Amino acid sequence: MIVRTSQLRKDYGSTVALRNVDLQVPSGSVYGLVGPNGAGKTTLLGVLAGLRRPTSGTVEIDAEWTKVAVLPDTPQFDAWLTGREVVDLARSLTDASVPASRVDEVLEQAGLADAARRTVGGYSRGMLQRLGVASTVVGRPTLLMLDEPSSALDPAGRREVLDLVARLRGEATVIFSSHILGDVQEVCDTVGILRAGELLFQGPINRLLVGSAVPTYRLRMRPPSEAAVSALRDAPWVRSIERVSGEEVRIFVESVEAAEKHLAAALAGTDVRIVSFGPEAATLEQVFLELTS
Repeated sequence: MIVRTSQLRKDYGSTVALRNVDLQVPSGSVYGLVGPNGAGKTTLLGVLAGLRRPTSGTVEIDAEWTKVAVLPDTPQFDAWLTGREVVDLARSLTDASVPASRVDEVLEQAGLADAARRTVGGYSRGMLQRLGVASTVVGRPTLLMLDEPSSALDPAGRREVLDLVARLRGEATVIFSSHILGDVQEVCDTVGILRAGELLFQGPINRLLVGSAVPTYRLRMRPPSEAAVSALRDAPWVRSIERVSGEEVRIFVESVEAAEKHLAAALAGTDVRIVSFGPEAATLEQVFLELTS
């Protein structure tokens, strides 16, 4: 593990921001840190980065501090510098042995090559966010902590940032805080879920998606479908049914085994014309809502 915390606690007066957090971040992983607003994500990153002192508990980071990079959620830069000067300054301050060609490389990856010689005072919020990512990765850090790196970006900008983070897997360890759960599910292999300062779950994202969500089947039928929906709703192994459209429903079942055993027979007795049906993979958003509601 490159990052470990033990019984980590952070109080702000009478408010408990972090409550006995035992974080474990595997080396080389992309660790997604998710939670509702106020869950403690930014506070946790601040403590890990040494920007905030914990009230109690311990933090262990198995990396040289010169190889730890942190990106705040709203990065700011001197307005008179060009984008290229900002990234080159970050390179020289973190590791001057990194070749200058690396500056142009990360600006290209962040989608800022055409704006590299413009002063950053004219950059949009999204461009500043991408510039922050480029400045963070230019020195080839061992550990990156990114606080909401794609929150202000349009779809094209988000894609560039996510691709850049995905390329870091195996080369560096990334702790990626975000409220955009689809982004976390796409690029992260490990996830930690915070709520009210408590770590509800951490581990491989695949284990979370397989083991936590209510089993769900997606069924598409030709109308009329009322008889089939009614029959399924009365089945004891069906928890609930949600109509997605006039032809499609989502069926929440007690177990995959029960659905495999009884679903076909239940539909056969209704003479419904079936277009398709099958299990629906859980999404991080579904599991997140289950754990935090």
